[in-house]
Amino acid sequence: MLKLINVTTMIGEHQVIHDVSLQIAKGDFVALLGGNGAGKTTLFKTIVGLLPPVKGRVEFKGEEISHMHAHKIVSRGLALCPEGRQLFPQLSVYRNLMLGAYHRKDKQNVKETLEQVYVLFPRLKERFKQLAGTFSGGEQQMLAIGRAIMSKPEMLLLDEPSMGLAPMVVEGIAEAITELNKMGITVFLSEQNAQIALMITRHGYVLENGRLVLDGLSKDLIHNEKVKKAYLGT
Repeated sequence: MLKLINVTTMIGEHQVIHDVSLQIAKGDFVALLGGNGAGKTTLFKTIVGLLPPVKGRVEFKGEEISHMHAHKIVSRGLALCPEGRQLFPQLSVYRNLMLGAYHRKDKQNVKETLEQVYVLFPRLKERFKQLAGTFSGGEQQMLAIGRAIMSKPEMLLLDEPSMGLAPMVVEGIAEAITELNKMGITVFLSEQNAQIALMITRHGYVLENGRLVLDGLSKDLIHNEKVKKAYLGT
């Protein structure tokens, strides 16, 4: 479904992503691990058209999207839930959610997607008139994921969804992401919280200094000595 071939990305004169190649199949659930500054956010922005690569190819469903505008990539079925949530704090929950569906041509089905979001996150339905800026961090993360779902993605990229959240809230978010994958959405999850990422995903990649240094089944990576030392604190 998603394929990166020798992708290199620059920010200004600084090379951040170095010759990255990876492949994710339809329906898969994949983790991208790495510390601060590893290049995870830059790689995700490259995939969704916000930072086009200077070299290499990005393909989605067999079509090259390397230099396609971001809104066209979303319309192809590839969505990003960004780091830091990036909500509109002065807009209501409902208005934030509907912004996620702005590009959709099947307007008659938007209400159905909204109900799916409300089933996944009942609190959003309870507080649909409330301003997003008054929400807690965990509630804002639910809203950010819900907004991404409103675009009706076939594949969802989640950038650091657990950042700054209490452990109990992280567990709830992890359960919701797992449910999304069960619903048929391909999930690519970027996380510093390697423990929870490897527990819920099936495959994993490790990114260090913009280079992929390791990949494999999540159940194997969680026992890998390098991963344990660098990301699991054991």
